[in-house]
Amino acid sequence: MHPGSPKYKNSAAFYDVDGTLIKINIVHAFAFYAARHASLAESARRTVQTAVSIPVFWAADKLSRKWFNEIFYRSYEGQSEDRLIVLADELFEDVIKPNIYPRAKELIDESRRAGVRQVLISGALDFTMRPLAKYLGVDDLIANQLEFVDSYATGKLKKPFVAGATKADIMRAYAKQHDIDLAESWAYTDSFSDYPMLAVVGHPTACNPDLRLRSLARSYDWPVLELEEEASRSVARRPQGLARAVTGEARKTLRSIRRH
Repeated sequence: MHPGSPKYKNSAAFYDVDGTLIKINIVHAFAFYAARHASLAESARRTVQTAVSIPVFWAADKLSRKWFNEIFYRSYEGQSEDRLIVLADELFEDVIKPNIYPRAKELIDESRRAGVRQVLISGALDFTMRPLAKYLGVDDLIANQLEFVDSYATGKLKKPFVAGATKADIMRAYAKQHDIDLAESWAYTDSFSDYPMLAVVGHPTACNPDLRLRSLARSYDWPVLELEEEASRSVARRPQGLARAVTGEARKTLRSIRRH
């Protein structure tokens, strides 16, 4: 390989966002918009009334995230596209940026320097994620899109929905379009519900994982990253007994992609 050429020119790193790279989720973004739109607050009240009438709605671990997103985003019906986009920059500065995990940007920067294509894949709305994608310097953003008619939101999402199992399908299509080898690619998520996106790549990583994903990672011998920790304390948490245990400082953890 020519000196200076990318080591992984046909690889990509796919990152879930909420809980993985940032500490907040789509509900926080909605709250930001609702505080600035009386009509959104009223819409949210109606949505919650509908939700609580269905007991299983609150069984989050058994709930389809795709279904949740479809119901949740109905609250945006009637909102101006221009207004939503304009407020997205303020949302990023006031809400999202202060809640980016301390080591998230370092993880992405290390991966990029290895020649890996950087992709955010999020169930959040695309206009709320664009400032974050720009800040992190990623190559592509895949996110849910609201349907607009005459510049006003209908409350419906465009297809394909970005959530759960559909992420794997979207990643396969993306890989085909960009000549990416998924067997030599990475995926990072915090949620057990995103198991499909981890299963479709050769290098899955549990990142700030919930209990179910942490247990799954332990079972499958997957690396675990904690982006909240200080660099001097963090290690890649793998089960004991691996032929090559990963230990040491966070920089070594983040550069582990170069050792695969």
